[in-house]
Amino acid sequence: MNETNVSKRPRLRAPLELRWRADRRTCELLHLPGGMELNRSAGEILARCNGTRELDDIITELEAHFGAYGLAPDIYRFIDEARRLGWLD
Repeated sequence: MNETNVSKRPRLRAPLELRWRADRRTCELLHLPGGMELNRSAGEILARCNGTRELDDIITELEAHFGAYGLAPDIYRFIDEARRLGWLD
C-alpha cells in the first residue's frame, strides 16, 4: 500500500501500550490477548506512532536512528499491517 492509504499521523490505539525489555532488543505490545512480542524495529516504529508525528517525519527519524536509508516502503508496509491488525488509529 502506498503513502496515500495510511494516516499521516499514526497513533497507537488505546488501550495498547509498549513495554520494552531491559535490553531494548524486543518489546511487548500490551493489552492484546496473550500480548505480542515485537522485534526492535517494530517497537521503534510503534513507539513513534503517538498521533503527533507525521509519517514522513517518523521515517526520517528512523532512518537517522538506524543509519539506514530507503526504509519508507518497509515502514509503510508495517504501518498498513499494524492498522489491519487494529493496533493503530
